[in-house]
Amino acid sequence: MEKRSSIVGGLILILVGALFLLMQLFPGLAEQIDMAQQWPFIIIVVGGVFLLTALLGTPPLAIPGSIITGIGGLLYYQNLTGNWGSWAYAWALIPGFVGIGRMLMYLLQGKARRGIREGGRLVLISAVMFVVFAAFFNGLGGLGRYWPVLLILGGAALLFKRP
Repeated sequence: MEKRSSIVGGLILILVGALFLLMQLFPGLAEQIDMAQQWPFIIIVVGGVFLLTALLGTPPLAIPGSIITGIGGLLYYQNLTGNWGSWAYAWALIPGFVGIGRMLMYLLQGKARRGIREGGRLVLISAVMFVVFAAFFNGLGGLGRYWPVLLILGGAALLFKRP
């Protein structure tokens, strides 16, 4: 495991270093890439390296890979749109990224049913939290006024849940 983690770290450093070296050697490339807008893509690539390493034989790296890639995607969206205020509710997606990573990890280990059960639960919780907080902070159309109904339904589901 230690050898594989040093491989992942080495790959990340090589890719980032190669990108910056290319931008030094070819100044026009830096202008085309516009790092002021594209910097979150580096985070997505780092997460992609973790996911690739998970696919190549270290399934537990799917969890940090999905978290890093997901956060990179959020940052990319926010950087392009300038909607940084969405962090008030976008953080609720992070448990969903963990759930996706768990599903992928268990799928790679041949335990797909367990992955769907455990990871799916996290994705569902994350989606509900995202909708509730987005409705509260952003309005989400007419849902913003009725977000307490989601809390009531959630409480009722817990009361009537079978043991």
